[in-house]
Amino acid sequence: MANSLLTPQQITRRALVILHQKLNFVGNINRQYDDRFAQDGAKIGDTLRIRLPNQYTVRTGAALSVQDTTETNTTLQVNNQKGVDTQFTSVDLTLSLDDFAQRILDPAMSVLASNIEADALTMRKNVWQSVNNIGSPFALRQALLARKRLTDSLAPEDGNRSVVMNTQDNVDLVDAVKGLFQDSKEIAAQYREGKVGRTGGFTYFENTLLSSDTTGTAASTTGYLINGGSQTGATMTVDTGTTTFLVGDIITITGVNEVHPETKADTGRLQQFVVTANSGTSATSLAISPAIVTSGGAQNVTAAPADNAPISKIGGNATLYNASLAFHRDAFAFATADLVLPKGVDMASRAVMDGISMRLVRQYDIQNDRFPVRIDVLYGYKAIRPQLACRILSN
Repeated sequence: MANSLLTPQQITRRALVILHQKLNFVGNINRQYDDRFAQDGAKIGDTLRIRLPNQYTVRTGAALSVQDTTETNTTLQVNNQKGVDTQFTSVDLTLSLDDFAQRILDPAMSVLASNIEADALTMRKNVWQSVNNIGSPFALRQALLARKRLTDSLAPEDGNRSVVMNTQDNVDLVDAVKGLFQDSKEIAAQYREGKVGRTGGFTYFENTLLSSDTTGTAASTTGYLINGGSQTGATMTVDTGTTTFLVGDIITITGVNEVHPETKADTGRLQQFVVTANSGTSATSLAISPAIVTSGGAQNVTAAPADNAPISKIGGNATLYNASLAFHRDAFAFATADLVLPKGVDMASRAVMDGISMRLVRQYDIQNDRFPVRIDVLYGYKAIRPQLACRILSN
């Protein structure tokens, strides 16, 4: 009986299945924008504009008060290409699909998935909401506080909330809840790698790629002051200090409270901001997110900072902490584009699974009698609504 050779399409589809199973962060964020790029050669270009929800204010009384509709959008750029290059022979193609996957595809997809996932997880530094548990182990209370943050930010309660945890936080959480009853259906659902169950409104995943973070050298009482009152926007002028802020540092400004997203009522909590650009030791300005908005439908704070308002930071001088991430699916977006299939090669195939497009190309090397093969993914990612996420800072 003649050997049945594996086809390029079989190989590509199986590679996508393996990749998909290993992406427990990317696998749980928004990928609905992929079809805009899913054209031969990504013909719309490498940038997609994503429209954000319109925000309005409410009139009181009978008198008409017309307000303009101001469309806002953010951009998602697909400009990251990563792949794995290896080689296999015609003999390899006579293996069963399971044997071929175990020998060749599984190790190749593992390293590719890890690199894609690590890239996407850098979006955590765009998230300004946080639960400050630095110095203490992760416990269920911290997850519930993060849930409160998401709920207060009007994140939908539709079953699409998740927490990705670093390995230490996973140890601490499992130890904290080990005496609680575990739903048998959740145990049965642990077939997905890294999934440790659902409780408190979240599905939990363990992820080894959540690295530790270190804050800048500014102390928690930073010594920096706002230089000039009534400042709004994404850049604050400050009185020069002698310490640094790093991208991802979370700060608050005295007197600047967050408001309810719809009623604009004072919540009584200081608005948290994330630093979006590293500062020098003599910084005269800080780049922050979200931008300070004091009126209209996009209002997010009670008032602009007063002159000489103190700036505080979560964590002290160069504080090391572990971050886990609670999020709703729509906080982040991930998209891939179809790469061009070349002509005149030994084999070429492209497939899409759950919004991830992968291309496999094999060519014959006549000089060395080998079959080099490349597997590529072209992708982009963006925190499109970071207010629907919350970092949990522990240990």
